[in-house]
Amino acid sequence: MPTTSGSTTSSALASQLSPSLSTWSLPGLALTDVRVLAPLDHTDPSGPRIEVFARVATAPGGEDRPLLVYLQGGPGSEAPRPSAHPGNPPWLSRALQDYRVVMLDQRGTGRSTPVGLDTALPEGAIDVVAPPGADHPALATLREASPTQQADYLSHFRADAIARDAELVREALGASTWSLLGQSFGGFTALRYLSAHASSLDAVMFTGGLPKIGPDLDVVYETTWQGMIRRSEAHYARFPGDRDRMRRLAELAAAGRLVLGDGELVGMERLRRLGHLLGASGGSEKLHYLLENEPDSPVLRHDLAAALPFSGRNPIYAVLHESCWADGVAMDWAAERTMPEVVRADATLLAGEHMHREAISEDPELAPWAQAADLLAAREWPSLYDPEALRAADVPVAAAVYYDDAYVPREFSLATASLLPDATCWVTSEYQHNGLRASGEGVLDHLIGIVQGTRVA
Repeated sequence: MPTTSGSTTSSALASQLSPSLSTWSLPGLALTDVRVLAPLDHTDPSGPRIEVFARVATAPGGEDRPLLVYLQGGPGSEAPRPSAHPGNPPWLSRALQDYRVVMLDQRGTGRSTPVGLDTALPEGAIDVVAPPGADHPALATLREASPTQQADYLSHFRADAIARDAELVREALGASTWSLLGQSFGGFTALRYLSAHASSLDAVMFTGGLPKIGPDLDVVYETTWQGMIRRSEAHYARFPGDRDRMRRLAELAAAGRLVLGDGELVGMERLRRLGHLLGASGGSEKLHYLLENEPDSPVLRHDLAAALPFSGRNPIYAVLHESCWADGVAMDWAAERTMPEVVRADATLLAGEHMHREAISEDPELAPWAQAADLLAAREWPSLYDPEALRAADVPVAAAVYYDDAYVPREFSLATASLLPDATCWVTSEYQHNGLRASGEGVLDHLIGIVQGTRVA
């Protein structure tokens, strides 16, 4: 009967759109898995949908504690998978003393409809134009899509969309407000959250993640290039033999003879990105221990593969890396354009998180994204941050600003913090960009103390 059929259809649709929550446990942790459906394009709520996944970790006796959302760095990396024995991530045990912790897989990562060439696309995500009267089939994967279609799809995976997704998770959990912890790119997302959804927030903590806002973003890359020159020179002063070892690897890369364990070749620009190690605590030692191996040894070949920062595992990290900064502008390969001539001329001067077209095209897993990356670099992005909304965001903010941060320079973080009416910055030279993880409980404990009013910066 029509009435029954309509009721059944309506019920099925409601079931499909309803959040899904399931509970399980690990030693020392109660876990709740949350799945919600979100529009691929939040400006088109009735359009194709993606799944967003989050996992809530609760310590014994902590069932009534407020929620703290962890926003992972990247972009393009899923949230850590929590455990209590051993503790992972290292700061989790401190967080669980005061909060239930929400580990959000940002859209396109982990279990949140991951982005991949052969991953099934959401139904209707990319329609194929067909002649009038013919069927309009949808593409099944991004590998089948044109570069323009790939770029258009990926344009929905920035911080503005992630913040909207998080709001859906908050509602699914029945929370009127919650707090944020944003590491690196996670801080960019937290700032967007403050700009667009401040009324949902109790407090926000940033760790190496207060970005520069506004259109002049070349200056960020100019600054970080100079920082990487200093870090490269400091490394070679500490380990003098490493410069010749690095030069030897660069010569092999230029000759097409630097080979990974699986037979894959590594080009010069991809090799230069080993400098990302120098932006983390203990990274100089890791680089030295890598370089002391013979270029043709199995150890070097396999450990080099593991050390290279951009890979096909997390394509968003490479393809949208610069675009995650874009605040009303096109990035136009800013890192490549601002690369100092002294770096171009010296293969031993290393890069950090400086994406370069050749670093994509040289990687067999990333090469299929190269044309889409070009299109995304040329895209005029909408603004992410509203300065007036940030000035009005009366939310307690505590920010760990690392004095010599390789990726999010101190001076720009402090300028952004000055817009926020209740922000306290803890400027420290004790840690590098990975201070949240490297410090164990230390950095987070300091920030919790600030937002709770028990500690000054």
